[in-house]
Amino acid sequence: MGKNYFTEEQIAELNLNPNVQKVSTKAITYTEAFRQWFYQEYQDGKMPSIIFQEAGFDTNVLGKQRIQNFSKRTKNMAQRLEGFTDLRAQNTGRPRNKEHTTEQELDYLRHKVALQEQQIDALKKTNFINRQAARATPKRNSNSSKP
Repeated sequence: MGKNYFTEEQIAELNLNPNVQKVSTKAITYTEAFRQWFYQEYQDGKMPSIIFQEAGFDTNVLGKQRIQNFSKRTKNMAQRLEGFTDLRAQNTGRPRNKEHTTEQELDYLRHKVALQEQQIDALKKTNFINRQAARATPKRNSNSSKP
């Protein structure tokens, strides 16, 4: 199945809805208030598509999969300490300072030493081969004349 991209007309229509924070051709970002309201209505027993219709959305434009995914994400957000707040802007990239146990740190350092020993061995072999090749090739005397 392909992506359900929005047309320019659909984007304009979605932007008019007060529950929409941002719309692109591929995705919608809903307001935090809408996420909270959606979750409360869902807990009261309403179906997700009915909730979206009551909020002024055309469920045919959104599509069944997008509504189901939003429902799953909202349920997960309700379980977080941060709640329904959008954390994407704050959680970009890989965490820089991760706490490691002593055992993890020791394993990492052992691995690093083993890797460096392999690199040293490879350099020694390359150096040995280069010296052997230099001895095997006769040196030309620059003072000798050409035959």
